[in-house]
Amino acid sequence: MPLSASVTSTHNHDLEGADVLVLYGITGDLAKKMLLPALYRLTERGMLKVPVVGVAYSDFDDEALRAHARQSVIDAGYTIDEKVFKKFAAGLSIVTGDFTDPAIYAKVGKAIAGKGFAAHYLAIPPSLFDKVAAGLAEAGLNKNARLIVEKPFGHDLASARELEAVLEQYFDRDHLLRVDHFLGDESVEGLGTFRFANTLLAPVWDRSYIDNVQITLAEDFDVADRGSFYDAVGCLRDVVQNHLFQVMTLLAMDAPTVGDAQAQSLEKWRLLHSVRTIDPADVVRGQYEGYLDVKGVKKGSHTETYIALRLWIDNWRWAGVPFYIRSGKALAVTATEVCVQLRRPPSELFRGLAADVPPNLIRIRLEPGAGIAFELMARRGERGQLPVAFPMGIDFEKVLGGQAKPYENILFAAIVGDSSGFAFFPAIEESWRIVGDILKATKPTVYKSGSWGPEAAAKLPGADGWHDPAGELLEEPQIEDGTPAAKGATMKK
Repeated sequence: MPLSASVTSTHNHDLEGADVLVLYGITGDLAKKMLLPALYRLTERGMLKVPVVGVAYSDFDDEALRAHARQSVIDAGYTIDEKVFKKFAAGLSIVTGDFTDPAIYAKVGKAIAGKGFAAHYLAIPPSLFDKVAAGLAEAGLNKNARLIVEKPFGHDLASARELEAVLEQYFDRDHLLRVDHFLGDESVEGLGTFRFANTLLAPVWDRSYIDNVQITLAEDFDVADRGSFYDAVGCLRDVVQNHLFQVMTLLAMDAPTVGDAQAQSLEKWRLLHSVRTIDPADVVRGQYEGYLDVKGVKKGSHTETYIALRLWIDNWRWAGVPFYIRSGKALAVTATEVCVQLRRPPSELFRGLAADVPPNLIRIRLEPGAGIAFELMARRGERGQLPVAFPMGIDFEKVLGGQAKPYENILFAAIVGDSSGFAFFPAIEESWRIVGDILKATKPTVYKSGSWGPEAAAKLPGADGWHDPAGELLEEPQIEDGTPAAKGATMKK
């Protein structure tokens, strides 16, 4: 997908455009690593046209904030263009104080007075969401404004509903947006284009031709210095219930009847509403060796650093087709990839056993190195040999250019008023319902760092097993004489 495909999309912006962005937690870790670099990049592209007022419990003044923003951009790996940064910095200012003190909202009101419609973006801990929303309402700052909150949105169905009810006391549902940064990822958004812009795929995208669907988010690094945070969340809540369910929904939903954000949200809800609540018997939990020694991790913790699960979608398109989702830390590679396994042909041309022929695979790499590869069967030169899987594919970045980072798209959508870049609350409810029976931590199986997780998980997808992503999508298969390419192999550049 081209670099600015999302931020210059033809979506009709269904909400009011903002005249000022108010960023709460502007001196925090998320702002430093993601939000400030994203705002700089939007400035570079001429897309940030509103001032940014930061709010933080800090001793920063405007100049200190601008110096902090410069360092954030440098640390993110960008080379500073002084002209661009000067323009960015000119629109940056800060209001400081305690989020629980009503006085800070009076200061915010003064800072944005006369600036028009405000987008209040909460890059702060969820425990403060209700306090900031209430403070804004008491100061009258919930009028002519919307509220954008970061994940996590609750820790189960009941807490998500409770948080929604509290926030809706101060901002109605049309003025409340919930961030899931996978919805700002152009590779994830591109799944919809892949599904619905290619007539070639439409006839085979159902239970008649697809055997199973596998979604993998693997990381080859551990939790590092984030032990306290991670131990309270775990893999299921951190990336599966939100991010990977978004991927599954885009892969499996029906096409919206019209091209607006509400229609897409309703189709996502319909799909998730058809997903069975996951049976604990369809789940494997793991914990990498050494996790219990990480600073901040509770003694004897059962928090999973790996989870694999099987789920079922009870609708006409997908009945009987298992979807497998797995994610984990300290695995063999870092990759987020979808693998769609097609059914084998009902043929006895090859030694009389169709099962000897590898299945066709469609691999959709989301990161790193977004692209698509098809693993198709072709005959080798020798007579009597089985067909061999030969991959062919496209590296999107090489063909179409670089991609905007997710937070560039999210911040732009928050400013211009495009709700399609945010999570739909009824869909969030369904996501929590789906995982409701597996949220309680059970003792995980220990696995070695650098592996693909617990051995029990390898058996979850049945005889064909997992189709492991390689380090890069387009790598050459290693085919020994007379032997089909190894499962999971792809073309080397």
